[in-house]
Amino acid sequence: MATRLVHLVIDAADPARLGRWWAAALGWEVAAEEADEVDVWPAGYTYPDPVAQPLVFVPVREPKSGKNRVHLDLRTESAAHQAAEVDRLLGLGAVRADIGQGDVAWEVLADPEGNEFCVLDPRPVYRDTGPVAAIVADCADPEAAAGFWELATGWTRRDSGDGWVSLRSPSDTGPFLELLRVPDAKTVKNRVHLDVAPEKGEDLAAAVRALREAGAEPADVGQGDVAWEVLADPEGSEFCVLTPR
Repeated sequence: MATRLVHLVIDAADPARLGRWWAAALGWEVAAEEADEVDVWPAGYTYPDPVAQPLVFVPVREPKSGKNRVHLDLRTESAAHQAAEVDRLLGLGAVRADIGQGDVAWEVLADPEGNEFCVLDPRPVYRDTGPVAAIVADCADPEAAAGFWELATGWTRRDSGDGWVSLRSPSDTGPFLELLRVPDAKTVKNRVHLDVAPEKGEDLAAAVRALREAGAEPADVGQGDVAWEVLADPEGSEFCVLTPR
């Protein structure tokens, strides 16, 4: 494999505040807090491990513009648990969000900075994922995108349907990555993105070459001179290729 998925990055006006909010929302902990990065993951977690995908909050000046193209789906165990989770999250400061979902079995909420997420109805497929059932990424063509993201994440296809494809770690642990067809085109830099990295002892440049051969392109998001590479997938969604870990 070229790389593996190691965490999810969320742009934030106030990373410390938003990180603490998500730690409370998921029952996780703030594992590290610096001026330029706040990391949130489960207690006892050893990074990186696909049993969970840590959340990394970084500061940005730009305000959120439009619906995010990457969001989290949260797992519930029963209808009563779903209702209780919605009430709990609203009590923590979430708000209800309307993204045109209509009458659906899940609840769409937004965190205190407006990032949308879903509290799912109970589904057996997510019974062992932990609190995050899935990372959901909007795309124009899930079938075409799936092969690229299998290479980038090291995950494998588990299921598909009309307008969606799901991937999961080969260890069958942690959340799914779900590619979802949407009609809306990407217009601004993604506020939530995936970070991938080669395994320890592997070569960053070789990993980047493999991803570029699969259709990725270099991307400039104002990163400057950094140790990692910023790319965009074949549909233009940014992601970072980190140093081996």
